[in-house]
Amino acid sequence: MLTVPGSSASPRQHDGIPRYTVAELNQAIGALLERGFAPRFLLEATVGRPQQKKGHLWLTLLDGQASIQGVIWSSQMQKLGFVPQEGDGVVVVGKLNFWAARASLTVQVLDVRPSLTTVLRQFEQVRSRLEPEGLFDPERKRPLPRWPRRIALLTSVPSAALADMLRTARERWPATDLLVVPIPVQGNVEAQIVGAIESLGAQADHLGIEAIVLARGGGSREDLAVFDGESLARCLAACRRPVICGIGHEDDVTIADLVADYRAATPTAALVALLPDRSQVIRALEQERGHLQRTLALRIASARQWLSARQDQLQRLHPARLLSQRRQWLDQRRQLLQALSPRHLLARGFSLLRDGEGRLLRSVSQLRPGTGITAELADGRVALEVQAIEPDGPGP
Repeated sequence: MLTVPGSSASPRQHDGIPRYTVAELNQAIGALLERGFAPRFLLEATVGRPQQKKGHLWLTLLDGQASIQGVIWSSQMQKLGFVPQEGDGVVVVGKLNFWAARASLTVQVLDVRPSLTTVLRQFEQVRSRLEPEGLFDPERKRPLPRWPRRIALLTSVPSAALADMLRTARERWPATDLLVVPIPVQGNVEAQIVGAIESLGAQADHLGIEAIVLARGGGSREDLAVFDGESLARCLAACRRPVICGIGHEDDVTIADLVADYRAATPTAALVALLPDRSQVIRALEQERGHLQRTLALRIASARQWLSARQDQLQRLHPARLLSQRRQWLDQRRQLLQALSPRHLLARGFSLLRDGEGRLLRSVSQLRPGTGITAELADGRVALEVQAIEPDGPGP
């Protein structure tokens, strides 16, 4: 027996069987569904035959074994970030709508998101279009600036991802200036993200931007679908500054990750890859300073040794020293000459004999009796005549 407590459509009895009019039956069914079914539920389905009528989107929700009609009212369409197409897998937040006048049951779609299957299929479709153009080639990836003075962070504000990036930047390299550009990161917001990147690229020189970080915190792969867009991919490839993507978790790979100049596993990892590590730089500088100090000390010691050798050499070659040495040498030569001088011998009582032509006589064989000779003494000369010659006998 179909009865609904509190319903105005109480059935009449006929031979123990409830009796309804069509309107009463439909009202009873509607009241039963309203009271006995959850006001909201999640529904996984595949979209079939979507049709727009008067701004509303009518579609069939299927799962391979059954189907049910669904509708997205025009007022709700404007709020959705994803509009399902034929064959899309979706997860629907819905509620039941029952029209008693014709006993029509429909799922009213309050929100709809692509399923993982749909997201991955769209990912592969975009990838297959862009890959032949070389947008994913490693050769086109630009190097990141080594010491960036200013970078732009594109992410949702406020967010845990932004807080982590700001903290990481302060810890690693506070000298880099951060320009935070708020963007939506979920839903049908690809055009807004593209607009923000294009505007930032156009002002990069004026703003002093050296790199751009596109970041989003964790979420399901379906939540990251906006970063699989073809327009966003082409925008990143054409950007005038290197782009670092830190989207989702380490295992999540989007089209934006493949096009970016550098793909980081997380937003925080993007800052780690882009900014120098202050502690490592300080250690490297201290090591370099120690090396320079040791090198400088060795050079100074070598220079001092060279200067000392040059000073000794200058002292040895100083004109006064050389003159003194020369004088000493001359004194020695003079003393030697004096010691070897014939006059020194003459002063000791010896004399020199010369013939009439002034030749020095060394042997009696040079003389004849009656020859005139000259004897040279220490204080004068004496003219002599040889009277007799007595040669020495042979030695013993």
